[in-house]
Formats: sequence, structure tokens, C-alpha cells
Amino acid sequence: MATFAKSTFSAVGYAAFRPTYPTSLFRKVLSYHSGPSNLLLDLGCGHGLISRELSPSFKSIIATDPSAGMIKQAISSTPSSLSNISFREASAEDLSFLADGSLDMVVAGQAAHWFDYSKVWPELKRKMRKGGTLAFWGYKDNLFVDYPAATKVFDHFCYGPGKDTMGPYWEQPGRSILRDLYKDIVPPEEDWEDVHRFEYEPDTLGKESGRGEVLMYKTLKLGEMSEYVRTFSSYHSWQADHPKETSRASGGTGDVVDVIFDEMLEVEPDWKTTGENWRDFEVATEWGSVILLARFK
Repeated sequence: MATFAKSTFSAVGYAAFRPTYPTSLFRKVLSYHSGPSNLLLDLGCGHGLISRELSPSFKSIIATDPSAGMIKQAISSTPSSLSNISFREASAEDLSFLADGSLDMVVAGQAAHWFDYSKVWPELKRKMRKGGTLAFWGYKDNLFVDYPAATKVFDHFCYGPGKDTMGPYWEQPGRSILRDLYKDIVPPEEDWEDVHRFEYEPDTLGKESGRGEVLMYKTLKLGEMSEYVRTFSSYHSWQADHPKETSRASGGTGDVVDVIFDEMLEVEPDWKTTGENWRDFEVATEWGSVILLARFK
């Protein structure tokens, strides 16, 4: 998670181009929850999306993130009418600012794979009330569900070896934990019960052709997709290692994202025939995803 905390990381770009969560996700989490809804803790809150969505359902929300830039973006993105949300620069591994037994729910969206669980589990054991809810979720690699050739190119540049791809630049073990759909995140059975996992693995045989219940999906213009890729932590690490290779949009000769889209256009005739208007071409995309739910004993 160190990349997102760097001063050079664009929290504004992250907020603008990252996908949002569907209403069905929040319904699933809230229907699982039981008992009081006084205090919610949002770990790794980013730009505050989850806290804003859950604001009507809780008396108070404390949203934390280790990145000062993300907290600044979260505050600026949150209307003053949502006065029950407070933002705080803090890590998931130190919850000393909370009273013991005070938490009704703890959530983490696209953040739980960065946590040090040797510290997080003991912290939550102290801070959760009996019967309180844990809801961690994340999304991984997205596929162009109708375009397998482009998906293959995209996967190569995301995970292939060599410094001409973003593969070596993912922070580990976090990315691997996410790609494995949080199977390494196991709530200690002596403290947690009623554990549920909801997973989806997309495929390139059309919409909803994957395994499980689709959660994250969107129709994107290719231009929007290119800017989304530039929010990847691996892209920012690649960029730091290739300072002279800047995007064409910024006046440079091209970065790794420009190369990715050059090669995808070559293998997808539908995309290439649009010529200079390729950025406006719309594609359906689905993300691999997971929701982990557990109840504190």
C-alpha cells in the first residue's frame, strides 16, 4: 500500500477513474449485519466512497487511511451534510483511538490485502462488540468479456515478466492475496463465526459467463479504461522506474499504457476500425471479486 501513500500518487485520479461498488454489495453487507448500528469503522477508506454510501445506515462512521492525500481527497469529496462521518489518517494495525468493544461493524473495500494480520486480528478482537460484523471485499483483474484477444494482451502487460510490463511492479504479497480472492485472509475461528465468502471469476465468453455471482461490472469507453489503468499501483511503480517514458497525452512519446492499447488495437479489428476515435469505443468489462463476511463471537 506504500504506493498510494506517496505524495506523487494522484488521489484525484484514483477517485475519478476507479470503479464504484454496486448497490447489491451494500445490500448484501447490511442484510448480514445484526444488532446495533452505532459505530462503523472504514479501514483503508481511500476517497471515502464506502463511508458515504453507508452513512444513512450508521449513527457514526470513522474512516481511516494511512495516506494523507487520500484523506484530503475523502474530505473534499464528502458533503458537509454527511456530518456523521469523520476522517482520520491512521493504519488498520493501530486502533488505539477507539474504545474497546465499541465497533458494530468494520469494513474494508479494496484494502484488506494490504493489512498485517498479526496486528489487525488482535486489534479487532479488542474493539469489536459481541456479534459485530466484519465485511472485507476487493476486486482484481478485469476482463473484456467479449474480447479474449485484448484480454490476453492486457494480462501480459499487467503480469508478464520484464521491465517492459507492469508485472514486476506490483506490491507483494498484497496483490497475490487479492488475485487469490482473499483465501489467505482467514478470521481466527476462536473469535469469529458465521463466515461467508462470495466470489466471482470472470470469463471472456460474454457477460456473466464467469464462475459465481457477478459483482463488479461496467461498460467503459477505452479512453476511460486507459485512465483507470493509470491508477494501478504497479503503473506508478513502473513510472518511477521509467521517468523519461511519459504518456502521449502529456506530450511524451508514450508510456506502458499507451503501448498496451496500441497492441490491443492491433488484435481487435472492431477497435482498430474506429481509427483516431478508438477512445470512444465502449466495451463491457467484469472484475474478479470477493466479499468476506464474519461475525464476532
